[in-house]
Amino acid sequence: MKTRNVTDLVYFDEESARTEVLYETEQLFSQVICLQEAQGIGPVSDATSEGLLVVLSGEVSAQIGRTRARMKQWSSATVPAGDELTVRNASADPSVVLLVLAPPPG
Repeated sequence: MKTRNVTDLVYFDEESARTEVLYETEQLFSQVICLQEAQGIGPVSDATSEGLLVVLSGEVSAQIGRTRARMKQWSSATVPAGDELTVRNASADPSVVLLVLAPPPG
């Protein structure tokens, strides 16, 4: 069994969103996304990967396909294969998001 402490991957960059791979196997990919101020990622998509987005801290604005939502700590959403995902920090405080994809993007 391989274990990691997610907080070891939480740090911010003044210039852009920070992403750090948590785990990557043949069947699964996960990354921690650290956002501050108006930083964001996306749009990103993969035709074959389903996703799970979980807000670990802060508040973000997420767009999945054509649907938008404001998500606070502990909120989660699924990302269907092929849908575009965009995530932006939505508060004065920094945000941390966990993104899990299966299978890993091509």
